[in-house]
Amino acid sequence: MHSLLVTLLLIVAIGLIVVVLLQSGKSAGLSGAISGGAEQLFGKQKARGLDLVLQRVTIVLSVLFFVLTLAVMKF
Repeated sequence: MHSLLVTLLLIVAIGLIVVVLLQSGKSAGLSGAISGGAEQLFGKQKARGLDLVLQRVTIVLSVLFFVLTLAVMKF
C-alpha cells in the first residue's frame, strides 16, 4: 500500500511540475507583477482555452498532491 501511494505521489508531482511549466506567464517585470495582481483582484483578467484547462488541472493535481502526501505520512 505504501509503495503504491509513493508511486502515485511521484507521478502526480511530475505531472504538477509539467503543468506549471506549460502555463504562460501573466506579465513580466515588477510593474507587471503590480498591475497583474490588481487585474487578477478585480477580475479583469480571464483565462481562456488552454490556459483555463491548465489552471484547472493545476488545481486538481495540487489537491491530489497534498492528499497523497498526507496519506503517505499516515501509512
